[in-house]
Amino acid sequence: MTNSRDLNASFTLPGTSMTVNRMGYGAMQLAGPQVWGPPRDVNVAVSVLRESLELGVNHIDTSDFYGPHVVNQIIKQALHPYRNGLVLVTKVGARRAEDKSWPHALSRQELIDAVHDNLRNLGVDRLDVVNLRVGGLAAPTEGSIAEPLTVLAELKQQGLIRHLGLSNVSPAQLKEAETITEIVCVQNFYNVANRSDDRFIEDLAARGIAYVPFFPLGGFTPLQSGVLDAAAASLQATPMQVALAWLLQRSSNILLIPGTSSLEHLRENMAAEKLQLPPEVIAKLDSIGGAAGQ
Repeated sequence: MTNSRDLNASFTLPGTSMTVNRMGYGAMQLAGPQVWGPPRDVNVAVSVLRESLELGVNHIDTSDFYGPHVVNQIIKQALHPYRNGLVLVTKVGARRAEDKSWPHALSRQELIDAVHDNLRNLGVDRLDVVNLRVGGLAAPTEGSIAEPLTVLAELKQQGLIRHLGLSNVSPAQLKEAETITEIVCVQNFYNVANRSDDRFIEDLAARGIAYVPFFPLGGFTPLQSGVLDAAAASLQATPMQVALAWLLQRSSNILLIPGTSSLEHLRENMAAEKLQLPPEVIAKLDSIGGAAGQ
């Protein structure tokens, strides 16, 4: 754990000219309940997106299966034409069923359709970064990802995608992926209480590949939450701010995408990049994560 980093530092995605601020924004919560249908107030969603840019965000994480379609359409409404330097990162590999579940969508035609849905609803000719979503939500599912990734690599060669990333993958799957195309980022479940990717993060950092954790407050036990709450109280901060600050101080290749549909929570989340955790707080937080894995 490094606690002396400049938390406002930017990060350049490998092999690209894309430099992003490490505190980004995840747009999933802009849809309605269960990430389905429109939000209660589209105008508020638009305001959150516009305010995020004013607060320094230049990296937005989204997908056309959020809604479905709804979130990308709101992003287009709020921000198009997009300002120079804004990086939109989307993902494919899943779809929304009528029962609101999230089944895989990894066939060739499903992936092609998903890329074109993202292009159309975001209003762009080329997608900045597309993450291939595979595996389970809380942990990767081992197995070859060559077939779906090859489809996306072909779309990249056609000029529809600038760069590719992976979501919910293992180190072995990344290794396989890199025989097919360059990978600029990995997006997995990780936070202070769920540390199975510790070693993976270090390996990616050494190679300059971005790591984008999701669910910064997901999967905590009551005891772990108590430690986080106590740390937050000692710093006069919220638990989310402390969880985000811990991630920023964990490794310089970590990019954050906290999501919210509230302007108040957006401002609280963004303030986390200025929160410096002292060594004694970091030690207490580290103790709840258990041994490093992978």
